Amino acid sequence: MPSIDLHCHSLYSDGTQTPQQLVQQAIAAGVEVLALTDHDTVLGLAEAHLAAQQTSLNIIDGVEISAIWQTQLVHIIGLNINPLQPSLQAGLQQQAQARAKRAMLIAQKFDSLSIKDTWPAVLALADNNPNRVGRAHFAQVLVERGLVNAQQKAFDKYLGTGKPANVSLPWTDMNTAIEWIVAAGGVAVLAHPARYGLSQTKLRALLADFKAAGGQAMEVSTANEKSNIVQNLANLAQRFELYASQGSDYHGTNMTWLQLGRFAPLPTQCQPVWQLFKEKVA
Repeated sequence: MPSIDLHCHSLYSDGTQTPQQLVQQAIAAGVEVLALTDHDTVLGLAEAHLAAQQTSLNIIDGVEISAIWQTQLVHIIGLNINPLQPSLQAGLQQQAQARAKRAMLIAQKFDSLSIKDTWPAVLALADNNPNRVGRAHFAQVLVERGLVNAQQKAFDKYLGTGKPANVSLPWTDMNTAIEWIVAAGGVAVLAHPARYGLSQTKLRALLADFKAAGGQAMEVSTANEKSNIVQNLANLAQRFELYASQGSDYHGTNMTWLQLGRFAPLPTQCQPVWQLFKEKVA
């Protein structure tokens, strides 16, 4: 079985590496199948394919869409999508505009907290494209200025839900995100279900709604997830008859604890999601 990593990010969203650098790192790490799943954009996919030509690495076209279920922010990964499909393209443009608006509002909140001039700093990190600015860029600026000693601390103190610089935006709803992915011929995957802080009852309700809306898979193994969590997610995947996905959620040098291809193997009872696109994994 090849080494398969179905979740990573480039500098086209909140990662630090170019798609070409990701390809090089994946090959060095022994990864044979890599999905680039940038937040709400597919702009890096063409570069990834170009970089992977004449190599042993297979690229899966992917995206990670921010969406709302009830009042909860969730992330829906699309795997094996057609990135040029019109409704997906239109939806991602809508998402990009929402992301830029949120970023400017976050910068204003930092100004009110007497943490000035974060906007030009995050823009520089995002190649001067406001549509690319995410909360991780703000976290990186806070680390660079010595205001926190780690990105997670920036979320814990400023950027997380209920914190003073947090801004909630009306991302698309979960059902619509799934519709975009399915229309683009892709597989909708619920990303890192254990990270939403939901009770088991609430998580089961999310999975039921996700499947009813056309979702086909959930991430079971992601980087640094504890073994008991992985097993619980495997049990839930089996219970809801969902395929299981896996990935590092690699972002680059800003999150050194994540590495391409490094995560626990899927438990044996799982049905791997790549069974749905076997021709890309062979």
